[in-house]
Amino acid sequence: MTPQEIIAKKRDHHALSREEITFFIQHLVQEKFTDYQATALLMAIYLNGMTLQETAHLTQAMVDNGQSLSFSEKFLHVYDKHSTGGVGDKVSLILAPLLASMGLKIPMISGRGLGHSGGTLDKLESIPGLCTRLSDQEALQQIKEIGFVMMGQTRDIAPADRILYALRDATATISSIPLITASILSKKLAEGLHGLVMDVKIGSGAFMRTRKEADQLVTSIQKTATLHRLPTAILMTDMEQPLGLAVGNWLETREAIWALQGKGCADLMTVSFYLCAQILVMAQKASSVEHGIELCQRQIESGKPYKAFEAMVEKQGGDLSIVRDPLSFPMATQSQVILAEQDGFIKRLDALTMGQTVVKLGGGRENRDSPIDLKAGIVFEKKVGDKVKMGDKIATLFSNRTITRNTLNHANQGISISNTKVQPRKCIIDTLASPIEI
Repeated sequence: MTPQEIIAKKRDHHALSREEITFFIQHLVQEKFTDYQATALLMAIYLNGMTLQETAHLTQAMVDNGQSLSFSEKFLHVYDKHSTGGVGDKVSLILAPLLASMGLKIPMISGRGLGHSGGTLDKLESIPGLCTRLSDQEALQQIKEIGFVMMGQTRDIAPADRILYALRDATATISSIPLITASILSKKLAEGLHGLVMDVKIGSGAFMRTRKEADQLVTSIQKTATLHRLPTAILMTDMEQPLGLAVGNWLETREAIWALQGKGCADLMTVSFYLCAQILVMAQKASSVEHGIELCQRQIESGKPYKAFEAMVEKQGGDLSIVRDPLSFPMATQSQVILAEQDGFIKRLDALTMGQTVVKLGGGRENRDSPIDLKAGIVFEKKVGDKVKMGDKIATLFSNRTITRNTLNHANQGISISNTKVQPRKCIIDTLASPIEI
């Protein structure tokens, strides 16, 4: 068996066997196959897809060719959340400390930004000194002490996913449903979870642009998770406009800190509370999603989730003074304001355009090895449905590089104003609130 034979088989629309998938992943992890061979297989999978069994075999091979955390053997309630990625999505920074402060254990293994979509690790590392590279032993100890950890993959946890994850962004194969499924579930299965909640985003700023695409991913995730006996609940959320009021690593982290202090905007808190509530129901700590949302609201008011976030930052070496006083952290050196050019109502605040603008500002990766300006981004004053007068501030762009006319024009292309009243967008599209029965 050779990598060429496996690539050719998938290229020619044939299903790969468990042995062929395992062989490829084993040799990829052992660095016996090259990046270009992996890229060729990624493209063949992207173009020709995978069966459910192939996806399950790929997921299992990625788990087996690495180490798994043993949290589930030591704790009663081990849960996690995963988002398919969006613009302004800082929910993980809210969800993990909120649930940990309510007695759950959250071993959150996160990723970096892909294309126009931000990554949790990049957001966390915008806090000076904060380390997301923890060993399994350090992660376990932190879970024992404060209930959660937010970390990147170690070299030993699903190492094949770490390799393929980086290549997907560089090869335009991000949106392959089998690859998304295997990437998500391999990391989550390695955490030893009792349950998982998925935030599947739909819209221009998501990798799933339509409900049809989202339904395909949901089916893939649910069926693959069922084969691996992982109870999974699904929430579908809107990504036609950015989530919250900030896009960009430090700006989103700052917004999450304020949200944990009870100052979060409506759409961000709605999505965050709904995802947390689903996990509380799965953990039998809430009788319904509505009850879970109520518990989350009370918990935020108690101040305990914010204190849990502080404890995480301190444990992982971050600068607590920045967390306690975010406004003391200097902003990017360059800024540019976008003003309303007429009276009316915000009709469109296109998430994809705004995500692409942040990349142009230096806040995202244009290729696999691109450095990131952690302070670059956009802060919005208005959302879809808000009333504006000519000259009102809609948003401010931030960067440590010169903000060009081209970048400003690109951002403006994503904004439109209507003369007639516009309804705010609903951030919750649909839910499969009941976890899969195993």
